[in-house]
Amino acid sequence: MLSRDQVRLSKRLSLVLRHRPETAGLTLDANGWVPVAELLAALRISRADLDLVVAHNDKSRFVIVAGADGVERIRAHQGHSRRVNVDLDLPPARPPATLFHGTPRANLAPILREGLRPRSRQHVHLSPDVATALVVGRRRASDVVVLEVAAGALAEAGHVFHRSENGVWLTAAVPAAFIRERSE
Repeated sequence: MLSRDQVRLSKRLSLVLRHRPETAGLTLDANGWVPVAELLAALRISRADLDLVVAHNDKSRFVIVAGADGVERIRAHQGHSRRVNVDLDLPPARPPATLFHGTPRANLAPILREGLRPRSRQHVHLSPDVATALVVGRRRASDVVVLEVAAGALAEAGHVFHRSENGVWLTAAVPAAFIRERSE
C-alpha cells in the first residue's frame, strides 16, 4: 500500500505521462516514452521513490523498460488524453466475448442511448472482469453500474481492439447496440 506522499507522486506521474507532460518540462516521444533520468530530474524525485510507485500502483499504470541503447524509459500503459498525441504501438488483439465497463449510475441513460465514447481520452477503456470494472467505476462515484460489452460481436463488426500490458482493453468507441446493463 502506498503512503499519502506516494499516492500524490502516482497522481503526478499520471498527469505528466498521460495528460500534461509540459507541466514538468518534458516531451513524450511518439510512443509516449520519456527517459527515466529526465523524469527524475524534472520531478526532483529519487529512483527508489519512482520504483516503489511503479511497482505498487493499484492499476499498474506505468512501465519502465531499457531500450536497445541502454537508456531506461517510462510511460503510462494507457489513459492518455487526446491532447497528448501518442501511439502506444499495441497490436490489434481479439477480445473475449464479453468485456466490462464500470461507470456512475448517473451515466447509464446517456451511455445506453449514445454508447461509450472516449471523451477526452484516446480510447474507451474496458475491463476483463466485473471486479475490476467496479473498482474503476467507484473512483468517480459510490453508486456504480457495470455494463457488459459484447466485445466479440463488436470485433466481428469490424471494431479494432488493443490490450494494454496491464490487461486493460482499448477500443475507439462502443455503439449502444453492443452494451447492456449487467444484472446482478
